[in-house]
Amino acid sequence: MKMSELELTVSRTIPASREKVFNAWLSPDLMAKFMRPPSGESAVSRVANDPVKGGRFSIVMVMPDKEVAHAGTYLAIDPHSHLSFTWESPLSLDDSVVTIDFAEPRAGVTDITLRHVKFRSEQARDGHRRGWSAIIENCAGLLELA
Repeated sequence: MKMSELELTVSRTIPASREKVFNAWLSPDLMAKFMRPPSGESAVSRVANDPVKGGRFSIVMVMPDKEVAHAGTYLAIDPHSHLSFTWESPLSLDDSVVTIDFAEPRAGVTDITLRHVKFRSEQARDGHRRGWSAIIENCAGLLELA
């Protein structure tokens, strides 16, 4: 398998409205709380974004021993249903893309499906799977408390 063919999908149901879940992915304040590495509660992030098509975002995950910078460009923002953005990280290929779909199968419950394509290696993909799974879990926990 070519590295450019490596991809992952992570799904979860979140007990919050689709609008609330979608908006969390565009709010720098909320993103800073859930876009953090799976290394534990002590990790934090600095987030800046311009949530419009063609706008840029940056996420710096701050851990006790290092900082890991991520950035990207929003490719599509379809309110409350779909996000797509490039993903620039040390372990992703330059044309790596993340898409997130939001579905509300019943009132107040959102199914989120995140798909990330193109990695440097299977190890990088597997690391991102752990990271995205933790991020989605963090988002769910944050919104359940809200």
